[in-house]
Amino acid sequence: MSRATPDFDPASVDVEGFLADIRALRTEIDASVSEADLAHLRKIENWGRAASVLGLATCWMMPNPLSAAAMGLGRSTRWLLMHHVGHRGYDRVPGAPAERTSKGFAKGNRRFLDWLDWILPDAWVYEHNVLHHSHTGEDADPDLLERNAEGSLRNPDRPLALRYFQLALLAITWRASYYSPETLASLRRKHRPDGPLTREEWREVLLSGYAPYIAWNFVVLPALFLPLGAWAGFSALCNSLMAEVITNVHTFLVVGPNHTGEDLYRFDSKPENKGERYLQQVIGSANYRTGGDLNDYLHLWLNYQIEHHIYPDLSMLQYQRIQPKVRAICEKYGIPYVQESVWTRARKMVDIVVGKRSMRRISRREGASASGPLPDVA
Repeated sequence: MSRATPDFDPASVDVEGFLADIRALRTEIDASVSEADLAHLRKIENWGRAASVLGLATCWMMPNPLSAAAMGLGRSTRWLLMHHVGHRGYDRVPGAPAERTSKGFAKGNRRFLDWLDWILPDAWVYEHNVLHHSHTGEDADPDLLERNAEGSLRNPDRPLALRYFQLALLAITWRASYYSPETLASLRRKHRPDGPLTREEWREVLLSGYAPYIAWNFVVLPALFLPLGAWAGFSALCNSLMAEVITNVHTFLVVGPNHTGEDLYRFDSKPENKGERYLQQVIGSANYRTGGDLNDYLHLWLNYQIEHHIYPDLSMLQYQRIQPKVRAICEKYGIPYVQESVWTRARKMVDIVVGKRSMRRISRREGASASGPLPDVA
C-alpha cells in the first residue's frame, strides 16, 4: 500500500495538469451515470434491511451478540445512506425517486423513515457536507481530530492510560456525546459568533435529536415484545443497547481514521486555487482496502475517502469504478495516495488523538511542517 513519503514536495506537483486530469475524469463519470447506480443503491439498502429484520426477529429470545450485531449493522446502513444520498450522489441518477435524493431523503417526517439518529439531518448536512468538505484539514474543519483533542486527550499532563480510557468512552458514545451537539453548534454558528450551545439549543438537541431516538430504540422497541413476556422485552432492550455500542464503534472506526495520521497533512491556510484544493483533499485523506460490495459495505463506503473528497457527489457504484483511475492520476503526478487497512489507520488515528504522534503540517506562510521543514505549497 502507498504511504505519504517524508520527502514529498507539494511544490513539485504540476497542479494545473493534475486539475485537468481530475476534470477530464469528471466528464467521463458524468457520462456513465445510469439506472445501474440506483439498482446498486437499492441492493445495499436491502442488505441493511435484512440485517435489521434478522436482529429484530431474534432480539427477544435472549441477549446475544448475533441479534445486537445485526441490529447495529442495520443502523450503520442508515448512516451510509444518509452520507451518500445527502451528498447528492443520486440526484442525477435516472429514475431516482425524490426520497432518494438530497432534496427528499430524511426531510421533514421522512427523517423517521430514512435516518432516525441522534443527529439532526440538516445539522449534519451543514457540518459535514459544507464545513468539513470545504475546509478539510484546515482549522475551520470541525472534524479535525488532532485540533479537537488538544487540551484534553492530547494533554501530556494526563496519564496515557486515562487518555486511552477517555477515547474508548468516546468511541462507544460518540454520536450522542459528541457529534449530535457538535453538528447543531456548527449549524447555529451560521447565524451567530462561535460559542457553546445555548440552553434553548441544548433543548433542541434533547427534544429533536435524543428524545425520538431513545423513545424508539430503548422504549417502544422493547415494549413491542412485552406480549411475549418480560424476558422478551428485557432481551430486546439489552440487544438494542448492545447494538447502539456496536453502531457507535463501527461508525467511529470508519469515520475517524480517514483524515488522521502521522502520514497525513493538515493545513494552516486555504488553498489558492482549485487544483491546489484537490491536492489538499488527496494528501489530507486516506483510503482503506477497496473493492467488492461486501468489503465496501462493511466499511460503509468510507474506504473511498480520497475519491469522495475529490468528487463528493457520486454514487457508491461510481466510487468503485473510478478508484483505480484516481490512484493512477495521483501516481502520475507524484502525489502520495495513502491506502491501508482500517485497522492500521485506526492505530494511527489513536496515536494522534492521544498525543503520541502529530500530523504533518503545511503552512504557505512559514513553509514548515510539524515534523520538519517542508516547501511552501504555493
